[in-house]
Formats: sequence, C-alpha cells, structure tokens
Amino acid sequence: MPSTGYVFTHNDIRTRLMFLDKGIVRVTRTRRDAFLDAPSPVVEPLEALEAQAVSTGTETVVTAGSVRVVVRNGVMTFTDEKRQVLLREPENRSCSLQEKPVMINHYDLQGPVREEKSVDGVRAFAMPAETVKDRVAYEAKQQFVFSQDEGFYGLGSHEEGIGNLRGHFRMLYQHNMKAVVPVLVSTRGWGILFDMGCLMAFHDDAEGSYLWADCVDELDWYFFYGQGDYASAMQKYRLMTGATPMLPKYALGYIQSKERYKDAEEMLAVAEEYRRRKIPLDMIVLDWQSWPEGQWGWKHFDESRFPDPDSFTGKLHEMHVKLMISIWPSMQGAQNLDRKAMLENGYMLGNRLIYDAFRPEARALYWRQARDGLFCHGVDAWWCDCSEPFESDWHGEIKPEPALRAAMNTEEAKRYLDPARISLYSLFHSQGIWEGQRSETLEKRVCNLTRSSWAGQHRYGTVTWSGDVSANWETLRRHVPEGLNFCAAGEAFWSTDIGAFFPGRMRPWFIDGDFDAGMADPAYRELYIRWAQYAAYLPMMRSHGTGTPREIWRLGEEGTPFYDAMAETIRLRYHLTPFLYSLMAQLYTTGIPMLRVPSLVFPQDARLRKVNDQMMLGDALLVKPVTRPMHCLPETQKEEKESVYLPEGCDWYDLYTNQMYSGGQTVSVSAPLDHIPAFVRAGTILPWGGNAQSTAELKDLPLEIRVYPGTDGSLLLYDDAGDGYGYERGESSTVPFQWNDNKRLLTIGARQGSYPGMPQEQTLVISVPGGQAAKRIVYRGESMEVILNSI
Repeated sequence: MPSTGYVFTHNDIRTRLMFLDKGIVRVTRTRRDAFLDAPSPVVEPLEALEAQAVSTGTETVVTAGSVRVVVRNGVMTFTDEKRQVLLREPENRSCSLQEKPVMINHYDLQGPVREEKSVDGVRAFAMPAETVKDRVAYEAKQQFVFSQDEGFYGLGSHEEGIGNLRGHFRMLYQHNMKAVVPVLVSTRGWGILFDMGCLMAFHDDAEGSYLWADCVDELDWYFFYGQGDYASAMQKYRLMTGATPMLPKYALGYIQSKERYKDAEEMLAVAEEYRRRKIPLDMIVLDWQSWPEGQWGWKHFDESRFPDPDSFTGKLHEMHVKLMISIWPSMQGAQNLDRKAMLENGYMLGNRLIYDAFRPEARALYWRQARDGLFCHGVDAWWCDCSEPFESDWHGEIKPEPALRAAMNTEEAKRYLDPARISLYSLFHSQGIWEGQRSETLEKRVCNLTRSSWAGQHRYGTVTWSGDVSANWETLRRHVPEGLNFCAAGEAFWSTDIGAFFPGRMRPWFIDGDFDAGMADPAYRELYIRWAQYAAYLPMMRSHGTGTPREIWRLGEEGTPFYDAMAETIRLRYHLTPFLYSLMAQLYTTGIPMLRVPSLVFPQDARLRKVNDQMMLGDALLVKPVTRPMHCLPETQKEEKESVYLPEGCDWYDLYTNQMYSGGQTVSVSAPLDHIPAFVRAGTILPWGGNAQSTAELKDLPLEIRVYPGTDGSLLLYDDAGDGYGYERGESSTVPFQWNDNKRLLTIGARQGSYPGMPQEQTLVISVPGGQAAKRIVYRGESMEVILNSI
C-alpha cells in the first residue's frame, strides 16, 4: 500500500486509513474526490508507514505494527495483533456526512461596538457588515460499538462530576467552567483523538454510541494503541502531539492568590508574612486590573500602584517568591496602547475587543507587548485568563438547559470565528506565549495558567484550571472525577481555585456558593481545608477566589485547628515535591500524566470503574479526597472516617499510620481535619522532601527515602536546575533506586548526568514503615547498598 494510505468508498463516503506509527491510525472521511490534507494544529507531522493491505473476498485487512484494521462492506474493525477486537463500527450507517454551508461574518472596523462589563471581564458586541458563504463543509456523525467490559475516560474537565463516561453524554465546547480535550481513552488500552475544532458531542447513552461534529471540512480522527495498557497508549499520544515540557520547579510549590491584591505594597507584605510565619510559599499572583484604570487588558503596570516594578519583583525574588500576572486576550480603552497597535495592524476580531490569536503576526505582537510591559520587569509566570473569550450564558437567575447553553455560547463564538475552529482559540493563544518567551530566553521556563484547553496545548507549558466555580461540597465532589478526566486525556497539568472562586450566593445562577460569610464562617473554613488537601495532590496547588481573603492567617492563628490543618497541608506539598518532580520528568519523557485514573492504572479491576471519588499520583499513591462536611457538625453527627476501595493485586500502606492492608477490599480509615486518606502501594520507594520554605531550599535539605516493602520496587529520582531549558540539552541527573524485597536490600545506583549548581552530595534518610530506626547516609553519586529491617 503506498504511503498515501488505503482508501475505500462506501455509501458515497471516501475513507482513508493512514498508519503514522506502529499503533497510530489516522481515519479521514469526506464526500469529495480528494482529501484536503490541511495542516493540523494538534498533530505534529509524522511520516506515514507502508502498510500491508490483504483482500479476501469482501474483506480487506490493513496492517502496520500492533493494530489491524479489518474493512468489510465499508465497516471498520480495529484489532490487536492477536486479532482481539479493540473497537468497531456498527454494521449499518457507521458514518454520516451531511453538507452544510459555512457562513462567515465580515465586520466594518469603524462600525458601532457595544461594550459592557460582566462578572467575567469586559465584553463587546458588534453587528457584521455582511455575512458570506465561505465554503461547504459537513455536519458529521461517527458511530462506534464498544465492548461491555471497558471504561472510558477523558474529554476534558466539565461541570457534571462524571468519572467513567460509559453510559453518558458530554457536550464539547469551551466555556469558563469547561476545558475540552477531544481525547477518549479506554481501560482496554486504546484511545481516540478527534482532530476537529468545532462544537462536538460524545454519546454513549440511549441515543447510541457516537461522536457528533457540528462543522468539519473532513471527519478526522486518530486511533492509537500501544501494548494494551494506558501507559503505552499515552506514549503514542505524546508521539502525535509532542512532549509536555517541564514546568519550573517553583510551580509545584504553594501559590497564593486572591481577587485581587491592590498594589505592590500589599503583595510584598503578604510574602513577608508567610516568611515570618515560616509557612512555605513559592509564588504570589497578581490578578486582573494590574493595568491603569479603564485600560482593560493593557499589559502594563499601573504606575500609581506599582511605581517601581523592577524593585517590586526584585524584593519578591530575594524572598524566593515568584510573580505570576494575569493577562487577557481582550483589550479595551481609548488610551490602551496595546489595543491601538492591534487595531492599526488589523489584528483584532470583529468586536474589536479580542485579538486574533489565529494569526501568527498577531500572536507575535501580543508577546512583544507582554515582554515590553511585564516580562522585562521580572514577571515569572503568566495567567492567561479568559482564553475562551466568547460566552453568553453568564446572566440570569436560571441556569440554561444544556442544549440551550451549548447553542448560546457556540453561536456567540461563531459570530467572530470560523465555526470549524471555535474551540481552538486557547491552543493558538498559548502557542504565542510559548514561542514568544522561548525566543526571548531559555533561562526561564514558560509557566502559563490558562482557563481553557485543547489537545496538544500541553506542549506550550500550560496549566488549566476548573474556572470560576462556587463554594459548596457538591462542586468539590465533582472536581475529583473531572480533574481525572482532564489528565486522562493527555493534557496533564490541571488545577483548581482552592476554596472555589465564589464563596457565597448571588442572583446569577453561576454564583452558587453556600458561604456568604466566607472565612468568618467555620463551615467554609472546613470546606477550604478539604479543598486545599485535595489540591495538595494535584499538579498545581493554588489558592484563589473573590469575596473573602485567602491567606493562611485568615483561618485563625497557629495552635488553632484550621490554621494548623492548612499549615500541615502546605508542608505536605513540599514533602511530595521530589516525587512530583520525578513524575513530571516521567511525563516529559513518556507522556504518562502525573495524576491518574485508578481504573486506568488497574484496568483488570472491574470494581474501580464504578469508583469515581479516588485518584492516583503516579502508580504509587492512592488518594481519597474528603468531599463532605465532618468537622463542623453536631457532636452526635461527627464521624471523621472515609471508606476507601484499595485496588486488587497488591498491598497498600496507610500514609499516616503505616498500617498495611490487602488490596481488593474497602476499608474505613480516619479522616481528621489535618489530612485526607492516602495510601502507598507496596513496593514503592517514595522520596519525601524536607521542611523547606520554598522549593529552592529542598536541594540543600536531607531527603527521606521511604521504602514500602511487600514486593520488589524501583524509583528513578530526577532533578535539574529547576528552571531554564538546560534539561533539553541533557543538563539533569537521575539516581536509580532498586528494592529487593526478599533480601531487604535497597540498592542506590550511580548518579547519571549533572546540571549547573547540582549538589555533589546529599544526606539521605532511609526508612521502612514499622522497621528499625531510619538510616542516615551521605550519597555522593556512587552506587551504594543498604540493608533494611522491615515489619
């Protein structure tokens, strides 16, 4: 078969199969005579493999590597090398393509624009000068037949709180509280990337099992499969969409934010107070309106509040505190020089508020503005807020029905964007920040917190959060499965506002918190602590919100329950940082997310497919967030315990008591105010950081190595300079650890590699739960063996 792919026609639909790697199959469908082959903004260029196509009667088998595609009467069946069916299409009408005109609005850039302020920033509305037919595209429907014994995850983070997607329906469009990633993964080890940027819907419900797409020039999707497990499938996803770069190490530390710090003096005082109290802190965030009054989105410090930005950032850096700043794609105000430059170059969309991130020249100008107004003053990280800049349902007392919400929001986006690309704005916006900063310097890693996402956006150093959610226990509960689904789709850095953005309730439907008094209400403090404990295990831990202050002293003073619980939670984050950083390095090299769905780690344990309230860090830590009140209840109702299902096939240790449990059972464990249940898998070698005030201090402190016996285990401990892109040139170190359970022998291998500033020796404190006293050794990069007693 030539590298142009295997093509077949059925019911007037031409289908092309292209094998882009052993295990990656691109499926493209059209009614045209030729395929468009437009460059994908998601999938990186890959050379097509030569595949074998063998026909026998009405059946053709196309093979290259680990996947076989059987085509019979126009219907595809995907199997592995052993001919086990992975995914198939139904026999009748497996795919539909219906022609539809694509209408594009053109605007008079001197015409009237109506502007208004909303809860979510400045909005603008313009009427088109004309609407023209641009081309003919398709409304598409791709149907599937799934196996009964598999679970599905992915498609991004949404609001419903769904874990396993079997039997569910999900609308795929960008929104403040929806971050779409059009990737579906199965517990059977396969995945699908839907490479279409329009409104879509996934169904596995009473309507059938299919993907519907509103407007596509071609139906285009990728089937990927490794060796039958999630880890190898993610390696294929990485090959298609690129590596996830290392975030700066400080991004793993505790981040303090609120809406909003008013000036440099206040922010410095907050940082100084954290240092005075010896509570760890790595970054503080300057939320929106850092610009001069009335100049929305100007990437420039308001001189009345930040008179000396260089001195401001310098003082933060002296305390080992980084600065993240909010920048917006929207620009408003007659004196806003950024907006003026965009308009003069024709780089604004039709409402003359949002810059056109789809244009490379506009992205380059946007970066230059951020560089000249902010980055040059020492800003470390970006908060690209409102990266899904069109939404129209944030008003009214009644939340619109799902179909109406989808129509309202996507139709607003279609007023200014091509309907086939309405979900891609954040992808291109993020690309501009990444390319701009990297062209400026390789000494500072890109760290971009952004509210929207898409497949492939991970390669631009982005972290996505769950949007402006409201403070109630149900919202926290829903975060657990939604965050897992976001990471399962391969976009691995996910976060949330600790305590939720809106603490109380107001008339608009989306401001639906239960705690009008905020931190003055002990019940809110309990929710806040549990939210923070959940976030301590996420890729980014960041406090943020409006309506009530968020600093630790707002919870009380040292020696009081809420303050002490928060202090313990923040310190836990720094204990976990060496483990998290090694997981991030694994993500960079293999594509496997740090935060993982237990059912994907243990696909043979069918009971896990019904468990939607537990999560894993790597394959080692199992965590059960507490998502219900326990502490602020009458004494007769208090029961600070949680039920946790432990995956079968291995033993588990309680992180806090060291008690060992057999897997395959549900256990009831303590969940006091100062921690949530967490278990360590037997065979784990867990690096445990010291009591640092910032991540920069960790390398100078002893590192505890906790060995959890029961089976053999290994760890590849990673480190580098913590910032800059030297690691791409090999400037990093790895230390292999091997645990031989029968011999009770820990072998510490020779250090591989080095980086500037690397300590030549480090104190290691090696322990086994319930065993003898910890052994303290000095590691100098040479192989060592340590015998340990165990329980």
